[in-house]
Order: sequence, then structure tokens, then C-alpha cells
Amino acid sequence: MTMRHGLEIRAATPAEAPGLAILLAEAGLVLDPRDVAERLAMLRQGAGAALVALQWGPPSGVLLMHWYSTLEAPQPMAQITLLLVGQETRRVGIGRLLIKAAAQTARMAGCGQMEIMTPADAPSLHGFCQATGFAEAGARFVRSLRKQTG
Repeated sequence: MTMRHGLEIRAATPAEAPGLAILLAEAGLVLDPRDVAERLAMLRQGAGAALVALQWGPPSGVLLMHWYSTLEAPQPMAQITLLLVGQETRRVGIGRLLIKAAAQTARMAGCGQMEIMTPADAPSLHGFCQATGFAEAGARFVRSLRKQTG
């Protein structure tokens, strides 16, 4: 999809699962590579995309997004649900290139806007979002669909 100075941004495949599992574990999300591969395969079948940044070895970054229709807009909304760049490869433009590739992917899917969810306690991520063209647009609440125990 995108190539710059030895960095390739393209659709993630189950073959990247072992490297992505390491990248996710670095961020505190420990998953078995087989689970990562299965979830990537499911994403490819639905209304979404998984993009990976590769630079001379295992994945340097990953972006997951899906799109959905709303009553407010004639075109679907693309929502970035995960944006992660490895600690050793941050601040060199990988996140920006993943966002650019995601925007292109979302446009090709017919989306009119793109959103990203950020934790309230991540001011550097907020700055990144503003620097890449996002505007702040309110808060979010989450509810489990399973019965809570304890």
C-alpha cells in the first residue's frame, strides 16, 4: 500500500501474528499468536481493516479500524480502535503513515469521516491526533454485554 525508506504499510495477514503478538504484549495486551491470527482473519471478512507497518523485520506498528453506518451521515464512519507503534520506533513518522493509509482505506470503503478513541489520560496521544487532522469531539462510555460477576 505505502512504502517509504524501507517502511511498508499494508493490510495485515495472519502471517504477521507472531510479531504482532510481541508488539501487543509490549503495550500490555498479551495474546496468543494463534488468537491474533484468527482475529486478523475475522477482521478481513467484516467491515474493517488491519494495517501493519513493517520495517526490516517484525511489525513496527499496527492499526485496526472498522466502519459503520449512522443516521447522522450519508456515508459510513470509520473508527480506529487500535493504533500502536513499538516503543523503539516511535517519533519517526510510523503512526502518521498508518493514519494516512487508514484514511485512504476508509475513503475506498466509502467512509466520509474517521474517528479515533483515546484515553483521557494520554495527552501525548491527544496531541498526535490533533497533529494528524483529528478534532476533539466529546467523550465515550462503554457497557459490557455480558452479566457481571462479583
